[in-house]
Amino acid sequence: MLKDTVAVELPLMDTSEGIVLFHPNIPENAVKQLKDVLESRWIGQGPKVQMFENLFDTRIAAPCKSIAVGSGTDALHLAYLLADIQPGDEVIVPVFTCTATNIPLLYIGAKIVFCDIDENLNINADAVEDLITDKTKAIVCVHYGGLPCNMDVLWELGRKYDLKIIEDAAHALGAKYRGKTIGSESDFSMFSFQAIKHITTGDGGMLTIKDEELVEKAKRLRWFGIDRLRKQKGIWENDITEIGYKYQMTDLSAALGIASLEEFDKHLEHRQRLYRKYCEQLAGADGIRIIGNEYPEREHAAWLLTAEVDNLGDFIRHLRHYGIESGQVHYRNDRYSIFGGSVKGRFDMMDRMEDRYVVLPLHSKVSEPDVEKIAGIIKRGW
Repeated sequence: MLKDTVAVELPLMDTSEGIVLFHPNIPENAVKQLKDVLESRWIGQGPKVQMFENLFDTRIAAPCKSIAVGSGTDALHLAYLLADIQPGDEVIVPVFTCTATNIPLLYIGAKIVFCDIDENLNINADAVEDLITDKTKAIVCVHYGGLPCNMDVLWELGRKYDLKIIEDAAHALGAKYRGKTIGSESDFSMFSFQAIKHITTGDGGMLTIKDEELVEKAKRLRWFGIDRLRKQKGIWENDITEIGYKYQMTDLSAALGIASLEEFDKHLEHRQRLYRKYCEQLAGADGIRIIGNEYPEREHAAWLLTAEVDNLGDFIRHLRHYGIESGQVHYRNDRYSIFGGSVKGRFDMMDRMEDRYVVLPLHSKVSEPDVEKIAGIIKRGW
C-alpha cells in the first residue's frame, strides 16, 4: 500500500499559465519524414524502422545492435526474456524508478529484489553484492534523470557472478560513462521514446543488445515469434517455436525518431546547458541541492533536473504561485501493492529522500532566462 507522503494536489498547468514541467520535443523535419511515410506503401513496420535502428547503432549503440519496439516497457520485457530470466529467478532492481522497470518481471514470474538508492536516486551499487544469491539472474540499473550509475561496480559484479547487466536508460539518451556512450557496453540497454523523453516517436522504445546471436531472436519475439524476413519472401510454411509478442515499432513512429536523431546533438546540448545553468544559479542557495552534478567521469543526459529540498510541499506551492510547475515524477516501487508492499526502514536512503526530491522544468521550450527566473524565485525562500 502506498505510504502517505507530502500531499500537494495541484492541477497540471497549461503553457499559457507559466513554465510547465514537461513539453514534447518535436523536430523541425518531422512533417517531411511523416509525409514520406504516408505517401509510401509502409506505415507499419517497414524500411523506416530499419533505417532508424541503423542510425541508432551509428549514433548510440555500436558495437551493440538496436531493436526498435513499441515502448520502453516492451524493450525491457524483451531484455528479460533474452536474458533467460525464468519464473522464480531473482532480479536485483532499484527501489526507486518508474514501475515500467519492474512490471515486466511480474509478467515472467521472476522474484523482484529491491535495492536501496544512493544520494543521487540511482541504485546503490555498493549495496548490490549483499543481495546476490544463487538464484540471482540479473542486475537492473536505472540512470535516474540521465545521470549514469556507478557502472564499474555493476559490470564487475556481472563478471564475478556471471549475471546479466541490464540498463534502464529511459532517461539517459546521450549520457556517457567514462567516455563510453550509455547503451554501448552492457548486455542489454533500454531507451524510451515516450512523449516527453529526449526524442519522441509518439511512444516507442529501443533495445540495444551486446550478443549479436540474440538479435534475430529479438526480432522474432517482437513479432509473434515469426521470422518476418522469411515470411515476406513468401515462405509461408514457417514454424513458430517461440511465444512472441506484438512489440514492433511502426514506420510512422520511426520517421519521428529519424527526424529527432538528425537534430539530437543540438537538443542534447540545449538540455545540458540548462542543467549547468541551474547548477550555477543555485550553487550555495539555502535549502536546496541539485542532484547528480558532481561526477566528472559521468556525462549527464539532462532529461530531468532533480533537486533535494527542505519543506517539499511549501517549495512546490511557492513555485506554483509564480507560475512554475514542479513535482515528483517517479516514486519508490516498494510501496505499490503489486510489488507486495514494504517494511519501513529497509531502505535508509530512500526513506530519507522520499519527501525531499522534486523535479524542475527542463525541456526544449525552457530558455536560459527561464532558468534564471526560476532560480531567482527559489532563492527568495519558501
